[in-house]
Amino acid sequence: MKRILVTGGNGFIGSHTCINLLQKDYEVIIVDSFINSSRDFYERIKILANRIDPKLLTRIKIFEGDIRDKNLLEGIFIKSINDGKRIEGVIHFAGLKAVNESIKKPSKYWDFNFIGTFRLIEVMEKFECRTLIFSSSATVYGYSKEFLITESASINPKNPYGYTKAAIENFLKNIFNSKPNKWRIACLRYFNPIGAHSSGLIGENPNGIPNNIFPFINQVANGRIQNLEIYGNDWDTRDGTCIRDYIHVMDLAEGHILSLEFLLKNDCKFINLNLGTGIGTSVLELVNIFQEENKVKVPFNYADRRDGDIARIVADNSLAYSLLNWKPTKTINQMCKDGWRWQQKI
Repeated sequence: MKRILVTGGNGFIGSHTCINLLQKDYEVIIVDSFINSSRDFYERIKILANRIDPKLLTRIKIFEGDIRDKNLLEGIFIKSINDGKRIEGVIHFAGLKAVNESIKKPSKYWDFNFIGTFRLIEVMEKFECRTLIFSSSATVYGYSKEFLITESASINPKNPYGYTKAAIENFLKNIFNSKPNKWRIACLRYFNPIGAHSSGLIGENPNGIPNNIFPFINQVANGRIQNLEIYGNDWDTRDGTCIRDYIHVMDLAEGHILSLEFLLKNDCKFINLNLGTGIGTSVLELVNIFQEENKVKVPFNYADRRDGDIARIVADNSLAYSLLNWKPTKTINQMCKDGWRWQQKI
């Protein structure tokens, strides 16, 4: 039974991935600063794990702290060794992800995202743990004229958040090249994760005002926020609103597990992989589907475009399919149903 460290494992994507890891017989160590997740969220993870199989609770633990704290990370690795088992891989979610905030506070994003990853790699190298899944983003691409974006598309981010992700990818490539017979690294470029676990016990619940559209839609639907703002209705798209590739968080979580297993089973390598559905949905279409599926109203108004936004970004996911045999299974309708079920149970 392999032991995996998950940074940011108490967050939206991290929590769903941790549940999948437990179900696939991994031991999970979470390190999380709780900067964008609730402390009681870990209790929800444990409740869900116990509901699936009480034995899973013996295979998960959490440490509170910031991955920029090298002593904290070293302590986690040392404790694991003292417990009789080494950490064999890391899934790295920890970081800041709000595009608009990154424009206003770029130094904060470089500090949290890049320096955090730098410290993590230092500690991994020290303890000879050289298998890493990095949570990257499709924001590294920026604008593309291609209908579907492949991993070979130009890297051209349009905001500081995207720049930090692109820089981290380059840094990890440098690390791999320095010891190509030692490291196994996958950079997973996700598109737009939404939805929630089908149990309704875990989902996306950011601290403060949401930065992503889906929790905004949920909170408008349940009355916590008065109106949804759609940023721009004059984009060069079929209805004037931005088009995105929305992927169910459980499909995304499965992509992480398959990527981890691929790296562990194969020779040392560095790979970039898109994780998306290959289907573009406009913001207005998403709102309408959410309303129809859940029989609720989502009042909205149009606002000015946001700095750093682009009109359209949709994945070509054929490489992930060919390497991992990974293919998303859940529709946009299911994403809306599962997301609303979670919102109603918060």
